[in-house]
Amino acid sequence: MIKADFHNHTTFSDDSQTTPKDLVERLVAHPSIKVAAVTDHDSVKSIQTVRALAKPYPDVLIVPGVEISTPQGDIVILGTEELPPKPWTVDGVVDFAKKNAYVSIAAHPFREWGLGEAARTSNVDAIEILNGGSLYSANKLAHDLAVELHLPGVAGSDSHKPSELFSVYTEVQAGLDVDEILRAVKKGLVKVSLAEKSIRF
Repeated sequence: MIKADFHNHTTFSDDSQTTPKDLVERLVAHPSIKVAAVTDHDSVKSIQTVRALAKPYPDVLIVPGVEISTPQGDIVILGTEELPPKPWTVDGVVDFAKKNAYVSIAAHPFREWGLGEAARTSNVDAIEILNGGSLYSANKLAHDLAVELHLPGVAGSDSHKPSELFSVYTEVQAGLDVDEILRAVKKGLVKVSLAEKSIRF
């Protein structure tokens, strides 16, 4: 079982203050969270930099990813090191993820730039039910939607500065392997937590 933060932004996102070095240093220093996804806004340019910094540490894993802005709302893709083809529509982004065995996630669906009710018909693989930047009420709506749709619920801090890293995490029944983690998420072998305290809905 691993603990992973599936939603993090680096300075390759215009609105983030977290450098790749910050992300890796905090991951290495953390006592239990050892997996972090890099999900910059509409960019995969930081992934190789972050992976290179993390390479000396065999107990940590960087999951490549991206947060794609579509007109209907944001979608996180886990596993990708490339951008989906444009135009970025919900259907196009989700299809790209499915064709390549990545994981598509409706990011903070009931917050600004979320899919909202459109998440119901988006065909995503999972719902972000615990977002570190969202109010409890928005996370609760996301949780209820995941239950209704019988979809896995995951957590991501949605960090934009070092102090926000790893505020929430997803427990995944998998080892330190990206493909294994992606398969486990799709199977729903996940549980979300806030800091060191499990969230109850």
